[in-house]
Amino acid sequence: MGQKNGFKKGALLLSASLVLSTILGACSTDKADSGTATSGTDQLTIMLPNFEAENPPDNSPVIQKLEELTKVDVNLQWVPSSSYEDKFNITLASGKLPQIMVVLGKSPSFINAARTGAFWELGPYLKDYPNLSQMNEIITNNASIDGKTYGIYRARPLGRNGVTIRKDWLANLGLEDPKTIDEFYNVLKAFTKDDPDGNGKDDTYGLVASKFTGPWDNMQVWFGAPNKWGDDGSGGLIPAHETPEYMEALKFFRQIYSEGLVNKDFAVMDATKLPDPFVNGQAGVMVDVADNAQRMDQKILDKDPNATGRVDVLQAMEGPKGLRDMPTSGYSGMIAISKGSVKTEEELKKVLSFLDQLNEPELQALLGNGLEGKQYEKKENYIIPSTDKLALRDLQGLNQILMFVPEDKTLRVQQTPVREKVAQVQKANEEIVIANPGEPLISDVYAQKGPQLDNIINDARIKYIVGQIDEKGFEDAVTLWKNNGGDDYVKEVNELYAALK
Repeated sequence: MGQKNGFKKGALLLSASLVLSTILGACSTDKADSGTATSGTDQLTIMLPNFEAENPPDNSPVIQKLEELTKVDVNLQWVPSSSYEDKFNITLASGKLPQIMVVLGKSPSFINAARTGAFWELGPYLKDYPNLSQMNEIITNNASIDGKTYGIYRARPLGRNGVTIRKDWLANLGLEDPKTIDEFYNVLKAFTKDDPDGNGKDDTYGLVASKFTGPWDNMQVWFGAPNKWGDDGSGGLIPAHETPEYMEALKFFRQIYSEGLVNKDFAVMDATKLPDPFVNGQAGVMVDVADNAQRMDQKILDKDPNATGRVDVLQAMEGPKGLRDMPTSGYSGMIAISKGSVKTEEELKKVLSFLDQLNEPELQALLGNGLEGKQYEKKENYIIPSTDKLALRDLQGLNQILMFVPEDKTLRVQQTPVREKVAQVQKANEEIVIANPGEPLISDVYAQKGPQLDNIINDARIKYIVGQIDEKGFEDAVTLWKNNGGDDYVKEVNELYAALK
């Protein structure tokens, strides 16, 4: 898959024979066999996906700058994103791994490869690197396998969730931003009953929801329910739906549904339709990812450029246990290092130094934004991306090796007030997110029966909210869940959890 030309192949063979101290000299045979070519002091082969139609050429000024700054000749093995998993599995089976591989997720093949020693366990080494030592504890745990770190996560906003709300409706009704669950309820009621748009019609409601379960999961955490797994009081784990806080949240959902404060068709509404009622002025609140606020703001402005200041975004509502928010996993895949190609600790430390360097602001900006004057122009404190397709081709896909540790330091496009507020909310959320202690545990039972088990609880939750079953009916569903593999799932998870301690 490498794109190095014949001249550079020759350069590699010469380089490999002369530069005995090269970082991965032990791998020079593999690199020659695979047709890689380098001429610098260090060499690295990196397998990564590309979501674009074209790969950056070898003479891309961005790649050349990357090599200049890191003093590493990189051979990028591009793989179309649509076939990345297949190529990943084929590469694992071949045993001839590049030094660095982008891993898209904790697939069974990656889990098995990690457990059988195909990749370095990086946990003991990270403390020695200025950027990698600042990896977020929750995300690191989420990305781990059996509690061990087999890759540097590619970070995404951990505190991504928020409450998108019609700011103008609040103003029209003389209401303050809701901060507690009780205030949230009052706003939903006012948005439904008090004609917030002032058109004299009964044509609005509070919360818009869809069949996507995320917003309900998020709001349950406000009430004190665990994020999927919680402490059972004796050092073990209990699933969220068996906690009293979960039932308290369900009662609230049932109440707002029965009072018409949420759309009646939420259980069948496709998630792609979720923005429509908000943009069309029917609903006033969305509980979802915070960045939805900037999308809603833009959609409203697309319809009416004068409709500024109508959207705001808020943090979670304070509940009985204080401010709590449901995090995302906080990562999208990771970057793993092969033990077969990086054979010694000395080589590993050099590869980690390279990855650490990629998290410096200058390298993040290079891989994420490109070069000033080519992929973007600077204006005041923001950038204007180029629309030149050839210039963009030199950059596209290189962001796949960005890790954003400890944080995203790429350059920003011009910010709107809503975009700035979204960033503030996501940052503040990092202080209140509730981690899932079961995230690093790999359950065989769940691998076999997970969708079936999830469907039992999700169906029962919907039926309870819309009034088709009562509390006894929900308890019957939990019993069904237990008898269909749930008890085995809980037992296995607790055994795995105990083994981590």
